[in-house]
Amino acid sequence: MACDAAGVAGGVRRVAGTVSEHKAELTNLDREIGDGDHGENLARGFGAVIGKLDAETPDSPGGVLKLVATTLISTVGGASGPLFGTAFLRAATSVGDAGELDGSAVAAALEAARDGVVARGKAEPGDKTMVDALTPAVDAAKAAAEGGGDAAAVLAAAAGAAEQGAADTEPMQAHKGRASYLGERSIGHVDPGARSTAYLLRALAD
Repeated sequence: MACDAAGVAGGVRRVAGTVSEHKAELTNLDREIGDGDHGENLARGFGAVIGKLDAETPDSPGGVLKLVATTLISTVGGASGPLFGTAFLRAATSVGDAGELDGSAVAAALEAARDGVVARGKAEPGDKTMVDALTPAVDAAKAAAEGGGDAAAVLAAAAGAAEQGAADTEPMQAHKGRASYLGERSIGHVDPGARSTAYLLRALAD
């Protein structure tokens, strides 16, 4: 599948299905160290995104990403809406009006998305947040792109690194977000935002 508007929209539909499939798991992870609404919020947000795509699919990858961003920001509660929305908005800005994305453009968009999340949430690697999945994903994506990888290869590398990054949050103590209020009790739980980030990237890669 080409990384054009239709391809990106197809990837977003895959994300929506994955979020719905893992809604209960993400909610349970969030119940252990957060508000307990992460899965429900993301599922509602991506359900709204699919409704918008069904009505009209933008004619560029950046347009699709911007639609996702604005919809998530307006429909998802808690921290997830602003953070994921910012990620998609920064990615949309990065790709501009390009008609199709190559591996380098995808890697740059992921880096822009990560930087947007860092700017918005003020989190750093090791704080036990989605940044712990995004940062290794960006590093892997850039390495794949520099090696000549196409969009699919770059996304696959990013997804694998994000999955490991999410798993690596389990022994961490949270220093940002509601989980940080638990102190040492946050240790031993995977961060739900990191896990959902990994699911999102794997869905796009697939």
